[in-house]
Amino acid sequence: MENYDKKKSKRAYLYWLLICLSACVLIIALLLHVPARFNPLKIIGNKKFVSPYLTNELLPALYNGSQSGGPFDLIITEDGVNDIIARSGWPRDFGRLNISSAMVFFSPGRIELMGTVTLSGVDSVVAVAVSPQIDPQGLLNLKVAKVSVGAVNITPFAGLIIAEICPARFSKAAVDGKNIGAEIFASLLNNKPFNPVFKIHDRKIRLTNLSIEENKLTARLLPITP
Repeated sequence: MENYDKKKSKRAYLYWLLICLSACVLIIALLLHVPARFNPLKIIGNKKFVSPYLTNELLPALYNGSQSGGPFDLIITEDGVNDIIARSGWPRDFGRLNISSAMVFFSPGRIELMGTVTLSGVDSVVAVAVSPQIDPQGLLNLKVAKVSVGAVNITPFAGLIIAEICPARFSKAAVDGKNIGAEIFASLLNNKPFNPVFKIHDRKIRLTNLSIEENKLTARLLPITP
C-alpha cells in the first residue's frame, strides 16, 4: 500500500510538473508571438533620405494652413506616417530597451504604435494603443487604451513600458511642464490632459478636433493670431 501511495504521489508530481512546463511554454510563445499585420515598411535604397510624404505633402499642407488665418483640416494617412517612421533611423535605444523597427495603425478612434523591442537579448513585439480625447475645455488627453507584448495584454503595466520608451529627459521635464514633449509624456504616463498648442516655424496652431478612421487621421487645426 505504501509503495502504491508513493507511485501515485510521484505520478501526481509529474502530472503537475508537466502542466507547469506546458503553461510556461505557452506564456513564452504568447509573449514572443508576432502579429500577422506587423509588417514594417522596408525602404529600398538610401533610407536616410527624408520621407517625400513629409516634405512634399504633410509639411506644405501644415505650413499653408497655418498661414490661412482660419481653421483648416490636416489629413494624415497611415501609409504616409509609416514611410516617415521607416526613414527615422533604426534601431534606437530607450534606456534598457532597444527598438529595431516600428509602424503605426489608424483605426476608428484609436492610434496604435507597434514595434520590435529587445530587452535582455529577447525580441518581442510591443503594441501601444492610444485613444486621443479632447475635453470640453479644449485639452487633449492621450489616453492609453491597451498595451500588449506579443499576444499578452499587459495594460496594467503600461506606465512601466511608456516610462522606458519615452526619452528619459521628459521624466523631469514632465514635472516642470517645460515643453510639449514633456506634456505628451505626462499625458501618456499619468493620463494628464494638456493644452494642444504646437509651434510651426514662427506661428502657433491649436488642435481643436481629432477624427481617426481606418488608415486615416484628420486633425482640425486653428492658427493662433500673435
